[in-house]
Amino acid sequence: MNVARFDPSQVFTPEEMAAFRARSDLTGLLCVAHAWLVIGAAMAVYALWPNPVTFLAAVVLIGSRQLGLAILMHDAAHGVLMRTRWLNEWVSQWFCAYPVGADTISYRHYHLKHHRSTQQPDDPDLGLSAPFPITRSSYRRKLIRDITGQTGFKQRREQFRRAWGGKGLTLPQHLKSFWNKLGGQLSANLVLLAVLSAFGRPHYYLMFWVLPNMTWQMVITRIRNIAEHAVVPDNNDVFRSARTTYASWWVRALIAPYWVNYHVDHHLLFYVPCYNLTRLHTMLLAKGFGPRMEIRKNYREVLTLALSKPEPQPA
Repeated sequence: MNVARFDPSQVFTPEEMAAFRARSDLTGLLCVAHAWLVIGAAMAVYALWPNPVTFLAAVVLIGSRQLGLAILMHDAAHGVLMRTRWLNEWVSQWFCAYPVGADTISYRHYHLKHHRSTQQPDDPDLGLSAPFPITRSSYRRKLIRDITGQTGFKQRREQFRRAWGGKGLTLPQHLKSFWNKLGGQLSANLVLLAVLSAFGRPHYYLMFWVLPNMTWQMVITRIRNIAEHAVVPDNNDVFRSARTTYASWWVRALIAPYWVNYHVDHHLLFYVPCYNLTRLHTMLLAKGFGPRMEIRKNYREVLTLALSKPEPQPA
């Protein structure tokens, strides 16, 4: 398959490329700190004014920052969240990946295959986009499974099953397999539980960590997956095999944190840190690439496109 590529050296000056590629330990750390400050603030607001509104707001805000931590882990998997390599790896694992049940290293091996073969038959993420467009009723069923925790439970159950190991292992071997694969995640979550317990609120771990992770994060992760590659115009053109979706401030706060909406830009130059994607996008438009890029004005437009399959007619 002849896939159209992009040579940035033919478009940008060395100075422009250096500005896009610039990584910063401070900026990376501030992004991670921002996510945790929002999480802590959401819990604190509920602790001060416990009511249904502050509870729901906390679940939504924390779920969005949990996705945000996964997005920052994604940048670290590309080696660009921070300039110092060991800091990039350590902060990503312990403050981004492990708390939300992920692993930077294993994700890196998987995700780079996606960049090498985006929307091609051997793309490991093709199953996330290939079924679209779907019907609105199909999406409604998926949304219900997401918001009620069914999707999250299924994913965690499968994760634990794989970590436990196959048949024929002894109990010590099962435990060793589980620890080797999920020891970091378990440790990070135990630390989080211990911190909440030190504040006298161990139940917040279930209310404001497990619940958002199993519900709202699942909802917006699905929206993210749809927006990035579903129903794109051309699987063989790097400008059109991914999608950039414009997002207002409140959409960035609740659905698309840390510049994740600039996805075609990310695929064009995947070594650009997320905090430089806005600058890259602006420069691409200034150089006349806008009409060639797959850009949508908001997530509603994307969902309308992705849910455009007609409902089946009764026989």
